Amino acid sequence: MTLKHVTLLASLHLFCVPAIAAPWTQNLYFENDLFADTDQSYTNGIRLAWVSPDIDTYLYDPALPAWLREVNYWFTPLYPHPENNKDDIHRNLVFTIGQQMYTPEDKARVTLDPNDRPYAGWLYAGFGYHAKTNNKLNSVELNIGVVGPASLAEDAQNLIHRARGIDLFQGWDNQLKNELGLQLVWEYKHRIAKQPLFGRFGYDVITHYGGSFGNVGIYANTGAEIRFGFHLPDDFGTSALRPGGDNSAPGNADPRLRQGWGVHTFISIDGRLVARNIFLDGNTFQSSHSVDKKYLVADAAFGIAGVYNKWKVSYAQVYRTKEFEAQKDAQSYGSFTVAYSY
Repeated sequence: MTLKHVTLLASLHLFCVPAIAAPWTQNLYFENDLFADTDQSYTNGIRLAWVSPDIDTYLYDPALPAWLREVNYWFTPLYPHPENNKDDIHRNLVFTIGQQMYTPEDKARVTLDPNDRPYAGWLYAGFGYHAKTNNKLNSVELNIGVVGPASLAEDAQNLIHRARGIDLFQGWDNQLKNELGLQLVWEYKHRIAKQPLFGRFGYDVITHYGGSFGNVGIYANTGAEIRFGFHLPDDFGTSALRPGGDNSAPGNADPRLRQGWGVHTFISIDGRLVARNIFLDGNTFQSSHSVDKKYLVADAAFGIAGVYNKWKVSYAQVYRTKEFEAQKDAQSYGSFTVAYSY
């Protein structure tokens, strides 16, 4: 067999091996203090997020519809750039919609409690950009929404409580007033370690830092996540429902793209230096109820996650330190995530 024949057979072999299609990934995040048998403070959060397949450019990639490429021109200043070597960068677009709600402890009280946090809701949509290499992810996200009755937090909570036969909160008339909410979030993730231990078991360590600016929240944050398990996902962690927390689309080595499976445990921490939190400081431009917030707040989460075929499912129990001076106890809540790549 000549070198020409070997080359031809190798070419045919490569041609016949199916390429792994770049997927869209849809994430559903659900957080509730029901998992800690309480009904107060940060009591519910839900978010849907769509992450695009890896693209080469936000403006010219043919995988994006023409109208979306036109929209991207408007957001050129927001584009993240994690590395100088453009050939190693993959990019994703992220679209989100979500709602959060906050309540004081005493659900039967009709009048305002000056020593407890305000009733508040936050309904928003977000648009973000990810730029990543094998071990680094740079994210920029813009959230636009409304705080106050227009957030429909009261309606959503009453609907669920009536369906489950739970007493309604009686003080929603004291909630924050309607206000347009803007939040610009930046976060940088870095996988600083990824090591096999034995067989297909391994661990990785992913650090992050970033911040938020806008009338909804102004803070700087930093933290890390450690994962240990079998066939770790090729992504940037199992994040809770926090701004900038999306972990991007699965990479080429992810079991989800190879009809595989895996399971792992994880521990994550996040600390924040908070200059503004509208859900504690109250409305920006109108008089409203507020409490004296704590400037240092931290979350710790412990959980388990599994991937199978195109799915990833995770659950974490989150513990949050006190957020304001008169708060009686720290808070705990559950965080459940389902992701599907298609």
